[in-house]
Amino acid sequence: MTKFINLHTHKFSNLSDVIEVVNQYPWEFNSILSNYSIGIHPWYIDEERLNNDLKIIKEKLQLKECLALGECGLDKRIEIPLDVQISVFKKQLEIVKHTKKPIVLHCVAAYDEVIAIKKEMKIDNPMIIHGFSKNEQVAQSLLKNGFYLSFGKYLLLSRNFGTDLEKVFTFAPENQILLETDTIEESIYQVYEKAALIKGISVDELKTIVFTNFSRIFNN
Repeated sequence: MTKFINLHTHKFSNLSDVIEVVNQYPWEFNSILSNYSIGIHPWYIDEERLNNDLKIIKEKLQLKECLALGECGLDKRIEIPLDVQISVFKKQLEIVKHTKKPIVLHCVAAYDEVIAIKKEMKIDNPMIIHGFSKNEQVAQSLLKNGFYLSFGKYLLLSRNFGTDLEKVFTFAPENQILLETDTIEESIYQVYEKAALIKGISVDELKTIVFTNFSRIFNN
């Protein structure tokens, strides 16, 4: 059965026709969840807790229930110094490099840095920019460097057809896109409906595209 994919969410919905990757943090881990990602979000870096957080991430990444590292990444619009963020990000990447598991990325105004780190560390794991909301130039750079783009909140918020983000979603290669809800109240079904409308295809066609991508990226 081809299911809806929710690449990144903070709420477990337990819907039978949806595979969702629920975001978890090592300091508040919920063992009940069957599909999750785990990582240190740059907003919540705590250097006193860091070694223990990394230990938990390493342990959980060995489990089949843990589908990915993340969300983790870089954010230039917060007070935590960028060099601290980069250090913590790289430590997480060193752990996940020993697996084939994907990486769900939070990236704000630091796309060049993330691309450079991917190259520097020779990361072969699939890297997914969650909640993508930027323009065609940023998208092209990421896509060219092998990143996947996950769309959700900002696609729903684009009121008029023809916005930059809708253009990005339309031209992005079908084998490099995913869909998500993140923290929004709207359902994953609403995200698919809007995304299918923008692409000019049916929801079932879009389901097949995203499910195929997810299955390949996550080796399911």
